[in-house]
Amino acid sequence: MTEPVVNKDTLFANIWDMANDLRGNMDASEYKNYILGFLFYAYLSKRLDEDTIKYLERRNDELLNGPRTNIYKTWFLREVANAVKAGKTEKEAIEQQVRQVISTFNFIIRPEYLWSNIIDKINDETANSQLLSNALKCFKDDLTTYANNYLDSSNTGLDKQVYIDFANIFDDVNLEANRLGEDSDSRSKFLFTICLKVNDMSAVVKDESGRDILGAIYENLIGKFAANAGKTGGEFYTPHEVSVMISKIVASRTVDHLKTLSDAEAQRFSLNVLDPTCGSGSLLLTLSNAYRKEIENTNISKKVKAERNITFYGQELNFTTYNLARMNLLMHGVDLRDMNLKNADTLDGDWPLVKGADEASPLKVDVIVSNPPYSTHWETEGKLEDERFKRYGALAPKTKADFSFLLHGLHHLNDHGTMGIVLPRGVLFRGGSEEIIRRTLVDENYIDAVIRLPEGLFYGTGIETVVMILRKDRELQDSKDRNNVIFIDASVGVEKDKKQNYLTMDQVERVVESYVERKDVPQFSRVVSIDEIKSKINDYSLYVPRYVDAFSSEDYVSLDDVLDDLQANREDIFHLENSINSQLKELGIDIDGLIAKHKRDSL
Repeated sequence: MTEPVVNKDTLFANIWDMANDLRGNMDASEYKNYILGFLFYAYLSKRLDEDTIKYLERRNDELLNGPRTNIYKTWFLREVANAVKAGKTEKEAIEQQVRQVISTFNFIIRPEYLWSNIIDKINDETANSQLLSNALKCFKDDLTTYANNYLDSSNTGLDKQVYIDFANIFDDVNLEANRLGEDSDSRSKFLFTICLKVNDMSAVVKDESGRDILGAIYENLIGKFAANAGKTGGEFYTPHEVSVMISKIVASRTVDHLKTLSDAEAQRFSLNVLDPTCGSGSLLLTLSNAYRKEIENTNISKKVKAERNITFYGQELNFTTYNLARMNLLMHGVDLRDMNLKNADTLDGDWPLVKGADEASPLKVDVIVSNPPYSTHWETEGKLEDERFKRYGALAPKTKADFSFLLHGLHHLNDHGTMGIVLPRGVLFRGGSEEIIRRTLVDENYIDAVIRLPEGLFYGTGIETVVMILRKDRELQDSKDRNNVIFIDASVGVEKDKKQNYLTMDQVERVVESYVERKDVPQFSRVVSIDEIKSKINDYSLYVPRYVDAFSSEDYVSLDDVLDDLQANREDIFHLENSINSQLKELGIDIDGLIAKHKRDSL
């Protein structure tokens, strides 16, 4: 049977309408757990049929001579029947086959709980209120039992903890939430309606080019939910155009490094990429796509295999978002063996680590991409002795952890690696401990580029942000980028709607081109020497308008824009004064008394 093929843009629009149709008064951040969770469950069921066919092909199994629809279910039941004939009880035979499925495919859904079976029961009205609860519970129990009872330290496959973590992937799909209905019957009715909507979404699996589209549907829905989640949206999603910009820049540098390797070295090369604040994993996936395309467009494509040759590392504090990331990567074809995600506070303890004979050491990776939370609070006690931060002579302020995320990334970057990170613009010019850190970064020649982004790009905040590109091997490069920084002002050229600003893809390409070619473009980009940055007039400031004048005499600036800028400046001053006052109070200085004394003295 030919799989349905559709126009992708039309499909995305229809699916969002479908997803939003039933939401009612449920918050987008909550509703997404059901839509995305069920879509992932449908994907896993579909994946079992695909993986079973590959498994049987390797064994020239006679089942392949018959119908391939529902072939996983057919194979599962045949193996159970054969085990019963061999003398096992039905319970023993099922348990044996469950272990076989998990050891072969790394997960299991029992035949009675396959997505197609659930939909059939809903359609013929034989589904009871416990159907979905039993399905998710069975998924979790089977993986947990397998991990705890059949894996030990001698296991050569996936680590035991990977299975235990995977077993918890549906924990945020709360089937008993009051918002779903007042009683079990009304909740089930609402959930079954969502299931039917999701089934319509998952039925279309190919785009116009014949490529599998289910992962793209999932990614598109994540972006839509982020845009509709208000302030919390920015916690789990980086706007696609920003992801593309960072990924293309970082991928170009990575491929530049590959070109310096011998044929044998290039063939052995495997890319390790880390996002210390990975959100839903979109930045990791965009980077992998950019890397593969960059390789395809060069003469090293025959030497380097980009498929199954990328290992993903990601850390995320929010458990719900952590689950989103795991689902997102899996639905884009990332194998569990190539995925190392952790649910933890990035700044609290160092990770990822490599276990050595005596102690663990930081894993060094080729690429780091990150969009950490802006100006968040963090615990600084004892951190000055932390290997990630100690060499910089100061810690990021308690109320602004921005540089802490950057330094954590640098700590894990290998000598030829590249990092792209999104930060609030204040890191470019603020004083105090941030100035000390910034001076060290400039002196060490780690900063490769600073790119100013338009305000209002990110969901839930109008803050102006920048992208910083950092490398450790700049001293080893040719003279065009050894002792300078390229500053790019991409703060103009956006598309706007009522709620959000968007970078155009033309603007993205212009930024990438300017970075790669490292050229001066009037009112857009300028290559600045390290000496100029250190000069008395600039005093280590990295503020882009100091070096790139994006203003044209023909530009019209409205009074509203001026007033908006004044208000933003007042807010910056207010937050800065509060931060200074808080730090003075922590040092035991009576700031209120000093202010009162100053007022008396000035009378």
